[in-house]
Order: sequence, then C-alpha cells, then structure tokens
Amino acid sequence: MNSFNRDNPMAPLTTDHDVEWRPYQIDPGTNINGEEFEAYNIRRWGSSAWTNRLRAMGKHHGAVFENWKWWPHTLRCHQLVLLAERHGISTHDANAAIFKAMYEEGQNVSLVEPLVDIAVTELKLPLSREVIAAYLNTNEGGDEVRDQIQRGRSGFDISGVPYFVIQRTDSTKKPYALSGAQDPATLRKVFENLMVEDK
Repeated sequence: MNSFNRDNPMAPLTTDHDVEWRPYQIDPGTNINGEEFEAYNIRRWGSSAWTNRLRAMGKHHGAVFENWKWWPHTLRCHQLVLLAERHGISTHDANAAIFKAMYEEGQNVSLVEPLVDIAVTELKLPLSREVIAAYLNTNEGGDEVRDQIQRGRSGFDISGVPYFVIQRTDSTKKPYALSGAQDPATLRKVFENLMVEDK
C-alpha cells in the first residue's frame, strides 16, 4: 500500500500498517510427522481437486505451489513462528519462509530438522541448531500456540482460514472480521473505511 488513487480501485493505499499472523490448525488430527499430500487429500476429500483454483490464483501472484508434496501437522511450524517473534522476526517473514519450504521446495515442515534449517538459514535466528531443535522437540511454546488458537475461536468464532481481523491501532472500535479468501477490492474498501473513521 504505497500510493492512493481513488480513481483506480486497485491502486495501492498510502498508510502505515502492520501484518501479524496468528496460529490456526485446520486438522489437529493430522499425523504429527505429516502425511503425503495426495494420500491425505484422497482420504479426507476424495481428491486434491479443490487445490486447482488455489494453484491457479497463486500462479497469478507468483505463488505457484510447484512442489507441494506434504500435508503438514503445523504445531511445530507455529512454535517456530512464536520463537522467531520472540527474537524480533516478524510473523510475516517467518510464515513466508515456511510456506516457501513447504509449497515450493517440497519439504516436510512437520519435522524438526527442516524447521531448524529454516530457522538458521532463512530466518537467521540467533540460536544454535541444538537449542532450536530442543525447543521444537520438547513442545516448548506449544501451550501458547494452542491458547492463541482458542482465543481466536472464542473471540471471533474462527473455524477456518484465511481469516482477517483488521483494525486501527489507535481505535477502540470493534475490528472488521472477514472469513475466507477476499477479493482485493473488498480489503481495499475496509482500509479506506479505517482511514476515515473516528477513533
């Protein structure tokens, strides 16, 4: 959102903003070590055809899902995002690194070793591989992840992702809450409303 042009509904907006990702697990019953992508989709939905539209939309925006081989159990991923955040790394950057490894590089991010590699090589986390591995293996941070998920469910009735909670940082008003993938024009309208609303 770098410039603002009301005559162009898709032009970027000029406003300071922060993006924070919070955890959610689509299927906590997934094998803790992840499951092969096609096998999981066949077992749960009959096929992976539901991803065709997702892949088509992603390709348009540079996310080609070129090597999506695993359906992950995401608890350790969320633990790593939490650990990275504690060391000053944004949740956006941490999730982006995990998504790249999972969707484009074919890594099984359910496992500790790939996540340690991400932490060290991509996120440059200022901790040793041994410390990061111990953190993930001992489930440290797991309770906090589950607590954040529960707060999302109870506070916003979140039952799926993506789910957007959008609010001015200087406002006491109830935030906008949008469930599911959103058209850019819809998100733009929300930001426009926030820019002009009273505190």
